[in-house]
Amino acid sequence: MRRVPYPSVRVLLVIATAAWIAGFAALSVLRQEAFATGRFDLGNMVQAVWSTAHGHLLQVTDLQGDQVSRLGAHVDPILALFAPLWWIWSSPNMLLVVQAVGVGLGAIPVYWLARKHLRSARAGLGFALVYLAYPATGWLTLNEFHPVALATPLLLFAFWFLDEDRLVPFAVFAVAAAACKEEIPFVIAGFGVWYAVSRRRWIEGGAIAVLGVAWAAVATTVVIPHFNHGQTSDFYTRYSEVGGSPGGIVKTAFTHPGRLAHAAFTGRDLHYALQLLWPLAFLPLLSPLVLVAALPELAINVLSAVTTQTSIHFHYTAGLIAPLVIAAIFGAHRIGRRAFWVAAAAVLVAVAGNYRLGPVPAWEHVPGGQRFQARASDVTAHDRIAADALRLIPENAVVTATNSLGAHLSARRRVLSFPFIQDATWIAADETQPGYADRYAPVATAEQLVWLRRNPEWKLVFERDGVLVFHRLVS
Repeated sequence: MRRVPYPSVRVLLVIATAAWIAGFAALSVLRQEAFATGRFDLGNMVQAVWSTAHGHLLQVTDLQGDQVSRLGAHVDPILALFAPLWWIWSSPNMLLVVQAVGVGLGAIPVYWLARKHLRSARAGLGFALVYLAYPATGWLTLNEFHPVALATPLLLFAFWFLDEDRLVPFAVFAVAAAACKEEIPFVIAGFGVWYAVSRRRWIEGGAIAVLGVAWAAVATTVVIPHFNHGQTSDFYTRYSEVGGSPGGIVKTAFTHPGRLAHAAFTGRDLHYALQLLWPLAFLPLLSPLVLVAALPELAINVLSAVTTQTSIHFHYTAGLIAPLVIAAIFGAHRIGRRAFWVAAAAVLVAVAGNYRLGPVPAWEHVPGGQRFQARASDVTAHDRIAADALRLIPENAVVTATNSLGAHLSARRRVLSFPFIQDATWIAADETQPGYADRYAPVATAEQLVWLRRNPEWKLVFERDGVLVFHRLVS
C-alpha cells in the first residue's frame, strides 16, 4: 500500500502563514464594516493616503480643522507608498489587508532565523507558529491600521540579513522600518549593539547604532517641529510627570531617578511585561543582548501616562515584537539540545497565551478564553443602517463626524471631528457611540446634537436607530 507523503516544512509554513493572513485580513475588514474603527486612527491614515494619491503629500485635517502634514505628529513617510495602491483599490480595506499581509509575512524571517540557530527546519516552523500565535502579533494586526505595524516584519527581515552579514539588504529593510515611525530607529540601533558585541564587528555595529540614534533624534527634534509649526510633538504631554520631552526625561534620570523608577515599575507596567513575556515561555530573558533593542520602546511605553501604551491590545507593541521573538529564538538556542522539543513546548505556550490573551473571537466560546473585543467583528443591523446613512453624503463634501463614523468618511480633502463644524456642509453622528473629537463623551455629544436639532441652519435628513445625518441649508 502506497504511503501518502507528509507535506514538507516549507509547505506547512506557507499554509500556516496564508491561513493566518486570510483570517486576520477578514477580521480586520469585518471590524471596519462593524464600525469598530474610527477617525482616530484609521481615518487619519486613510486621509493621509487619499491626500497623497491626489497630490497633497500626507495632508490631514487635525482636530482644530486645520490642514496639516501627518509628519507633524509622527514621522511615518512609508504611508506615501500606499498612494499607488489607493489608485488600484480605493478603500480603507486596502490598508487593513496590506497590514495583515505584511505582519503575517514576518513569519518567514522568524522561520529562517530559528532554522539556522536551532539547526532544525521543524524547530524553525515551530517558532514561525509562535510568532503567528503570539497575542501581541494578533492585536497589532487588528488595532485598526498603523504604519508602525509594518515595522514588525521589516525589522525581522532586517535582523535576518544582519545575522547573515548581508549589510546592503539589511540597510534596505532597516531604512524601510525606520520610515514607519520615529522611534523605530532605536530598535535598529539596538540591533547594531548586538552586531557589534556578538560578532565583534565594532565599526559596522557601532555605525548602525549611531545612525539609528541619530535618525531618531533628527525625526523627533527636527522633522516633527518643522511640520508642527515649530512646536515639539504634542505627544510629549504624555510624559509630563517624568520630564515632558526626551531631554527632560534624561534630566530627570540624573536629578530625580526615583521619579522614573516610580513611573516605570507600577503594577500596570509589570503586568504589561508579564503579558509580553509569558506567551514566549520567558525565553527572551535568556538572550539579554538582543533585548537591548527592545529597551527604548519599552521605556517609551512604561513611562507614558497613557494606559493604552502598556496594553498588548494596541499598536504600541510594534517595536517590541521583533526583538522579543528574536530573543526567544536565541534563548531557545542557549538551552541547547532537543531543539524540536523546545520549539514544540514554545508553540504550546504560545497557543495557551493566545487562548488567554489573544484576539481570536472563537476563544469566547471556550471556558477561560479571551473575551475582550470578541464581538468587534460582528456586523449588526445598526451597522448596516449607519452604512446606508453615510451613502447620503457626497464624496467631495466637507463633513464632520463622530469618531466611529469617521473612518468611513475620511477619503476626502477635508474631514472634521464632531463637534467641530467650521466649513462642513454635512454632519454624521451616531448617538450609540457618542464620540466628541477623539474622546468618548456622551453628555457633551448629546448637548451638541440637541443644539443642532434646533439650529435652523441645519436640516436633519436621516434619523434611524441613533444614526443622524444633517445637511447645511445655508452655506
